[in-house]
Amino acid sequence: MKYIIDSYAWIEYLDGSLLGEKVKKILEGDNEIYSLNLTISEVISRVKRKNGNIDIAYTAINSISKVAEITPEIAKKAGEFHAEIRKKIKDFGLVDSLILILARKLNAKVVTGDEHLHKFKEAVFIK
Repeated sequence: MKYIIDSYAWIEYLDGSLLGEKVKKILEGDNEIYSLNLTISEVISRVKRKNGNIDIAYTAINSISKVAEITPEIAKKAGEFHAEIRKKIKDFGLVDSLILILARKLNAKVVTGDEHLHKFKEAVFIK
C-alpha cells in the first residue's frame, strides 16, 4: 500500500505518542511511504519550537520515506482545489491541498490526525 505521512502524523511518531504508535505500524509494514517536501519544513518548525532534535526529525523523514517534490502540475491542481475547498472550509491549508492532490496522483492514502482531512476518502485517520 502507498501512504503519504503528513506533518501531524510525523510529529506524533517522533513524539512516541499513542497516536504515533499507529503511524509506526504503517511505517514498519510492507508499505511504500512518501512525504511531501514541505512536510519537512512543517515538522522541523514544530520540533525546533519544542526544543527537540531537528536532525533526528530530518533524518527520520528522509530515511523512512520517499520525499516527493511539488511539480508544476501538482501545484496547479492543488491551487484550483484549494480555491474550491476554501469556499466550504475557510481555514483549509494549502499544504493539505498539495498532499491530497499528491495522494490522488500516487493512488495513496494520507496518514493524518488533521481534522481538516478526516472526511476525505484518501485519509487514514489516526485519532
